[in-house]
Amino acid sequence: MAEVWLATDMSLSRQVAVKILKSTLAADPVVAERFRREAITVARLSHPNIVAVHDTIDYDGRQAVVMQLINGKSLRQLLDEQKRLGPDLTMHVGSCVAAALDAAHAAGLVHRDVKPGNILITPDGRVLLADFGIAKGLSSADDLTSENVMMGTAKYLSPEQVRGKKLDGRADLYALGLVLYECLAGRVPFLGESDADTALARLQRDPTDLSRLRPTLPYGLSSLIHELLARNPDDRPATGDELRTRLSRIASGADDRTTTITPPRGSALPGRAATPPRGSLLRADGAPTRMSQPTGHPVQHGGADRASGATPRNGPSRPINAPPPSRDRTPTSGSPRGVPAKQFQQKRTPSVIVIVLLLLAVIVAAVLWSEGGAAKRKAAVPAIPGSTPAAAGAGATGGPITIAQVISFDPGDTQTFSENPDQVALAWDANPATVWRTNCYSDPYFNGKPGVGLVIELSAAAAGTVDITVDNAPYQLEVFASNAATIPASVGEWGHPVQPKSFSNTPGAVSAAISTPARFVLVLLIQAAQDPGCSNSFPYRAGIAEVSFTATP
Repeated sequence: MAEVWLATDMSLSRQVAVKILKSTLAADPVVAERFRREAITVARLSHPNIVAVHDTIDYDGRQAVVMQLINGKSLRQLLDEQKRLGPDLTMHVGSCVAAALDAAHAAGLVHRDVKPGNILITPDGRVLLADFGIAKGLSSADDLTSENVMMGTAKYLSPEQVRGKKLDGRADLYALGLVLYECLAGRVPFLGESDADTALARLQRDPTDLSRLRPTLPYGLSSLIHELLARNPDDRPATGDELRTRLSRIASGADDRTTTITPPRGSALPGRAATPPRGSLLRADGAPTRMSQPTGHPVQHGGADRASGATPRNGPSRPINAPPPSRDRTPTSGSPRGVPAKQFQQKRTPSVIVIVLLLLAVIVAAVLWSEGGAAKRKAAVPAIPGSTPAAAGAGATGGPITIAQVISFDPGDTQTFSENPDQVALAWDANPATVWRTNCYSDPYFNGKPGVGLVIELSAAAAGTVDITVDNAPYQLEVFASNAATIPASVGEWGHPVQPKSFSNTPGAVSAAISTPARFVLVLLIQAAQDPGCSNSFPYRAGIAEVSFTATP
């Protein structure tokens, strides 16, 4: 519909953006009037999250609008590069756009085209809503488009837009819900073979549960987005301000619940890493980059003895769904409340026997272990899939050094610090045919990032050799090692590479020697190759087929 030019406001000595109606459309009086009225409409909206309009002019018979210049990129560009965003950045985008929509709705306008391409993000984190070209006035006298015409983008239409029903601001909130879903899931929930199929899909089925796609999202975020995607507008948040308030509460953790299933932030379920405080290094799926597994009990309600007010020092407290202790017995000193001392002794005796038997079993197992050969040791310790046990190396518990976990590393993404984390297992599954790949980029050097790669965490600090199989070429990569307590967040914090830069014009294997014991190893790709699986706009991608580690004897 228009061209956008960078220009200089000579009167105020500032750079601006000038949006000029294309010459092929300038002769259409309806289009020209709609274009002019967009400028008048947006000029009424003075809001920090809406791109400002400074002036409207006639340029050589063509309508032109002078607008605020936004130095940044659209959310569409960001998603094309990164596929998915972290929950914090997603909630920030949602809050800003919700505030912009609330201002537009209060002024009597429905945007009707909320989508990633119309959301702009600056390097300092400002988020602005743009393009009110097909906005619709809530009153018929202020309609900017013809009646009975479905306007919008198929992937982001609300059900009422598809049905041709009367619209209000909740149609925009539905579209924003689709945008937030895409930010977290990496795709829109409804997509068909044609625009018509895509538009109708939201009338025929519900979106896939977001909590299944991103199970580690902050409490309440998934359910709020599904509320936005309700077919009935009455089931959605009523206003942009309500949505912004609820997102702020989720971001602050104000509504977090403490149960055996959903621990508060900073606690942990067995086998799952605890959520670190804000500002810590996070993966794209919201999990922390420290790979150590907590062994504590799940957090539970009801930790205090109701009669005495004392909190037990040992063991987990009574679960919230457990029956209360019996009150028809007289407690005896040294016995649990509600259980007579004699009965307690009877119950404790089998437990002591069991403990003694377990200790004897451990002693026997230790003797057998010490007498067994190297082959028996390997058989006794199950290897982590994709890891390479070192026959001579010893971990913190005396076992072989293995790869504890591999995570993706993207220092250019300051929200998640990761890239395609759901594919990382493909790089350490002992199958060179499966590949972890980066996102697609517009240039071979990752659009100015210092690189993208994988971090290998070892079961204990060790010296040894890392072997890497690179899937495509040409490539360049560097290998770093660190024995820090946590994974360094930037390339600079890793120090110097452990060997000179590796590069080749053909795919192949790279070996890097780690001479000083280290807990973490970074394989950093700094050049990508053209990949037929990428688009013409973003043709470059790199891939790692396999990583392994062998400890020095």
